[in-house]
Amino acid sequence: MVGTQDTLAVEAFGLTKVYGSGNTEVQALRGVDLSLARGEVIALLGPSGAGKSTLLTIVGLVNPPTAGRIRMAGKPVVEDGRFTVDVRSFRRQHMGFVFQKANLIPFLTARENVQVAMEINGHSPRRAKHGATELLDYLGVADRADHYPNMLSGGQQQRVAVARALANQPSLILADEPTAALDSVRGRQVMDLFRKVAHERQAGVIVVTHDHRALDLFDRALEMEDGLIRGKPAVAP
Repeated sequence: MVGTQDTLAVEAFGLTKVYGSGNTEVQALRGVDLSLARGEVIALLGPSGAGKSTLLTIVGLVNPPTAGRIRMAGKPVVEDGRFTVDVRSFRRQHMGFVFQKANLIPFLTARENVQVAMEINGHSPRRAKHGATELLDYLGVADRADHYPNMLSGGQQQRVAVARALANQPSLILADEPTAALDSVRGRQVMDLFRKVAHERQAGVIVVTHDHRALDLFDRALEMEDGLIRGKPAVAP
């Protein structure tokens, strides 16, 4: 999917990442270009050590690249390997994250886990509670709104985590092995949620995964190896 700057969730150019120096130098990324449209969901595949998680942390503005540029939300956010925005504020406003473990706050209910994310970004408690309830309903777990994380199944916890990632209407959602701890049925359900979110909420979604069983749910699948996206990006069947 090709978009204009107005429709692109993220553009990355020539991203490199080098750890160490001399004999200990490791090139985790070797000049990666990436373009993702809003409303598009892509899978990032490849063996361990290929650079997938490194790329995700760099695109997520968690880890600066050694070199390269990134544009997001219509503006440059990384130039010459340096952040050009207030990273914490920008992430809160424009990005959502989902990880292998849901990482929900154990002493808050499902609703409160989503609500607190909205309050941190300036919503009133009343508006945040209403918005959290709407998101849990959208993701099919409204009936678990008042349950604590230890009362939820793994799949339900990940649904709440996706709701939390959507709390501030991000233009970009990044997910790192979000189904690794789930069985195939629940894993596919979570992957289907990312497709739903991308297409209905016009967010760009990147999912790092080793699971090839749900590739038909993605718009594209990109294969990484040795710090590069290899060959022509594969289109999921």
